[in-house]
Amino acid sequence: MKSVLDFRWAHRKGEKITMVTSYDAWSARLIADSPVDCILVGDSASMVMHGAESTLGADLDMMEMHVRAVKRGAPQTFIVGDMPFLSHRKGLESAMTAVERLSRAGASAVKLEGADGHLDIVQHIVESGIPVMGHLGLTPQFIHGLGGYRVQGKTDEDARRLMNQAKGLEASGCFAIVLECIPEQIATNITESVSIPTIGIGSGPGTSGQVLVLQDMLGLSKDFNPVFVRKYLDGASLVGGALAQFAADVKQSAFPTLDESYMS
Repeated sequence: MKSVLDFRWAHRKGEKITMVTSYDAWSARLIADSPVDCILVGDSASMVMHGAESTLGADLDMMEMHVRAVKRGAPQTFIVGDMPFLSHRKGLESAMTAVERLSRAGASAVKLEGADGHLDIVQHIVESGIPVMGHLGLTPQFIHGLGGYRVQGKTDEDARRLMNQAKGLEASGCFAIVLECIPEQIATNITESVSIPTIGIGSGPGTSGQVLVLQDMLGLSKDFNPVFVRKYLDGASLVGGALAQFAADVKQSAFPTLDESYMS
């Protein structure tokens, strides 16, 4: 099982880090059998698995359930669990309750969105022995304040703010930072200015690694086609074809055959 030390050494040696989301045991098992370095149990589960319009509906009960399921499927994989909306903004007690529950459910580390206003919380979590991954740029939990799903850091002022936040997260003890939907050069500058790995999504090739949502990279969502997602499989067509074939076989009495039946 990988640890924060593995990510640190990979970063120092210039080896790219790979992370993919998972929300359940079966997909976690597939990822665990692959060369992917770690799993993110993201609060995107509320959208991908539960059909919500944003990540704001992912509460602690939901995140704990998904982390526990992923841990069952990938018991030897490094798992990062998302801290749900406002859990680290309501004070130290609320934050540590969330950290404890996610950790006991199987998270190897937790991920917190943003930086301003809770760097002391980050430091306390780290000093309590729980690795913390930061998350800057397009932070979905701040979606209403950001005015929608938009690229962040496009102005000089915003770029400086992101740089300062990244350095603040580093100083607070984060072992890595997700950079989401940030212009390529800004993400590269941040990566070169901190000593910890950066994991990009929609932030260009200059980060220390990349993360994608499993369902996106497998092409399971026909109508979701952001520029930063590479679809490694036409999953929607493959699954749709399999379902259509199953339905046809049953209706035509081609399934099951006697070879697929128990005999007395």
